[in-house]
Amino acid sequence: MSGQRVRPSLDLEGQLAAQGCTYIVGLDEVGRGALAGPVMVGAAAIPAKSVSDLVVPAGLADSKMLSATKRESMVESLKAWSAAWAVGAASNQEIDEWGIVPALGLAALRALQRVEEQLAVRAESPDEGRKPVLAAILDGPHDYISPAANTLNAPALSVLPRVTTQIKADASCASVACASVIAKVTRDRLMVELAGSDPALVPYDWAHNKGYGSPQHLAAIEELGPTAYHRVSWHLTSSRS
Repeated sequence: MSGQRVRPSLDLEGQLAAQGCTYIVGLDEVGRGALAGPVMVGAAAIPAKSVSDLVVPAGLADSKMLSATKRESMVESLKAWSAAWAVGAASNQEIDEWGIVPALGLAALRALQRVEEQLAVRAESPDEGRKPVLAAILDGPHDYISPAANTLNAPALSVLPRVTTQIKADASCASVACASVIAKVTRDRLMVELAGSDPALVPYDWAHNKGYGSPQHLAAIEELGPTAYHRVSWHLTSSRS
């Protein structure tokens, strides 16, 4: 039925598990279109051998479909549901220097590095002592992870995952939806913290707009200029369109 919300499943995760990987890692970005603050990529990993036994967490959905209260209420249970999770960030300065797509790749690789570190600790027989074989599901049409590996100041991974891209994976794949919520809550908390860290930042209203181009945010940029947290390469004063 058209208009009916898609509910996340583990169908794609199951297909990848059948291909012989050790872990499946769902990844999703947040903050790509913001004018201030970092871009972040969340990662949530599940063991391939457990996919058939896992139950999709109740109420899980793409983070954009959930209220802030709902995201906050479920984020800790989503972290616990994951075998490992992490959120990687690329700063506004890195976005200005490298561009948004390379910065997304950098943030994703930072998240993957932390996930790999956690999975190495959790490795069990017969996989103990072996590098886990990772399959990644990335929301969207393009793989921005593989091109960023071994470039810029990207971290070195123990193993580069095999990346599968899927449009709207944040709505249809449970691991990606999980990563989406974790990343959104993490970034929102950071922007609220930044907003309260300096009275000079109050006019930009990041506690409410989280760095996106709301009318109050844009008016503050016009009147006061950009801060050290703004993406100055984005021609901010013409961002009203």
